[in-house]
Amino acid sequence: MTIHTFRSCLLAGAVLFASGCGKQERSEAVQLAKTLQQQKATFDAANAAEQDLVTKSKAWCRGIMESGAGKGTGLDQNAAQAAQFAKDAVAISTQLSQVRQGIDAVSLTEEFPRGVKNELTTALTKRQRLLHDLRTLADQLSPQFLAYKGMKDYAGDSYPDGLTKFDEALRTHMRPDDSVATAIAALQEKFEFAAGEI
Repeated sequence: MTIHTFRSCLLAGAVLFASGCGKQERSEAVQLAKTLQQQKATFDAANAAEQDLVTKSKAWCRGIMESGAGKGTGLDQNAAQAAQFAKDAVAISTQLSQVRQGIDAVSLTEEFPRGVKNELTTALTKRQRLLHDLRTLADQLSPQFLAYKGMKDYAGDSYPDGLTKFDEALRTHMRPDDSVATAIAALQEKFEFAAGEI
């Protein structure tokens, strides 16, 4: 074998290797994009539910801060509402867990699709931590309303300290991002999927 022939073989081998790596990366990107599309409806439902939870909770807090927590059945109703907000936060976090589990099930080795997956997983984890904080505050708030029922000097025009903390958490809560759509767009831009490919 001549030197020229040997070099030609090396070049051909390098091209085939690079082509194989690119094919693997694209295959993983397609797999991830398909999974994200499958999880999109669940993610969108979680986003809508979270925004609804925050909007309703803010209005509820504002009403109590302006008029007080009430007395008798009013306290029972506010305690029940706080407990419901906590349950809603758990339900939304469960939906996000389903999305995470679907994404985690995709095995990736190539850098770009793995990076998209990791960034999305980080965003979902952050969302769930914020929801956990809201649930904890709402859970703590519920018995604080009921505690007023045993206070003889309570006139109904004040509210628990826990409500202030809950309200502060809500006011700093950012509108949920459509991170799944962002991930799909990043994959589409990189790999230019053909119609029907994903």
